[in-house]
Amino acid sequence: MEARQTYGSIRLIPTTVLLVILAASVLFQPPTSVTSLAASREPVRARHGIVASTNEVASKVGVDIMKRGGNAVDAAIAVAFALAVTHPAAGNLGGGGFMMIRLKDGRTTAIDYREMAPALATRNIYLDKDGKVIQGEGGSIEGYRAAGVPGTVRGMELALKKYGSHRLTWAQLIEPARALAANGFSVTYTLARGLRSSKDYLSKYAETKRIYLNNGRLYNEGEIFRQPDLAATFARLQQRGADEFYEGQTARLIVDDLKRHNGLIAMPDMRGYVARERETLRGTYRGYEIVSMPPPSSGGAVLIEMLNILEGYDLKKMDWASSDRYHLMTEAMRRAFADRAEYMGDTDFVKVPVAGLTDKKYAAQLRGTINPERASSSEQVKAGKPAGYE
Repeated sequence: MEARQTYGSIRLIPTTVLLVILAASVLFQPPTSVTSLAASREPVRARHGIVASTNEVASKVGVDIMKRGGNAVDAAIAVAFALAVTHPAAGNLGGGGFMMIRLKDGRTTAIDYREMAPALATRNIYLDKDGKVIQGEGGSIEGYRAAGVPGTVRGMELALKKYGSHRLTWAQLIEPARALAANGFSVTYTLARGLRSSKDYLSKYAETKRIYLNNGRLYNEGEIFRQPDLAATFARLQQRGADEFYEGQTARLIVDDLKRHNGLIAMPDMRGYVARERETLRGTYRGYEIVSMPPPSSGGAVLIEMLNILEGYDLKKMDWASSDRYHLMTEAMRRAFADRAEYMGDTDFVKVPVAGLTDKKYAAQLRGTINPERASSSEQVKAGKPAGYE
């Protein structure tokens, strides 16, 4: 059950997504059935700010940062680092992501710190000698060769430099995460369950087995989980800044470990990583303005494409949980995801027809292929031709 706590006039809500900074919300109609209403919650309101993440301990870090005078970006950075300790499944230093920010004057911006492919990566790197996709170790999903050049630390550095309050330092924003890693935190039911369910996978690698499986004695809910190596990494980042992660001891530790295990990332890849600020992607849906991430995130373009398709139906008149409503939403998603698979990529390297994908006339053409009475199969739905709507 989701916990809620209020700290003065700042409200803390652990949820599944970190939304400390302001991202655009798409508002669908409220549920109308008795069952849906019974399961719904009263909206949460706060006067000065809300911190939401997948972990209560990390969310408290963000609340504390704002109470100390930090702004939403400061809080987002501190929570991101804290999640590297408390939420190892997704919070991380060795990965990447996106940050959307809405400024006080209403302007929006996006920071792209997704991982980059290392220089040794090639088009066919994940195919075997017969041209088939490599499964398991050595493939694009599992193992050392699947790792991209991490962007999180550079992304947090860029966000702080351009949009932080400058009332709190880099070291101060990292300190809560360092302390959590050094002193430990109480293992939640969710974390304990996740580690148990991932036991076979985590057992494949000596370090993940040592750290996350406690050398075979699985962590139980309520036990204290300490990560001294991670605490030492945070301490180096506090002392030497983001350059330490990409050019210093931490970079060398990462590269040396990858080299020992046939990984692809080398020191020039680490030194060359750059986080980028990008213009947000915008659309509309029945009077609402949608602001979302541009490529290389596929989320923004695909979201707007789906909403453009659905805008032609009066979903409000349909029962919230009706099969008709779900059918139309599913068909819109099928078409948008077919386009996603065909066209989405990193605009620094390839042309992505974003304007066409998010064009309402293009959506109307796709909507015309939907049969309200019959489901399509995903295999039958092919990518459309958005270029003609650019």
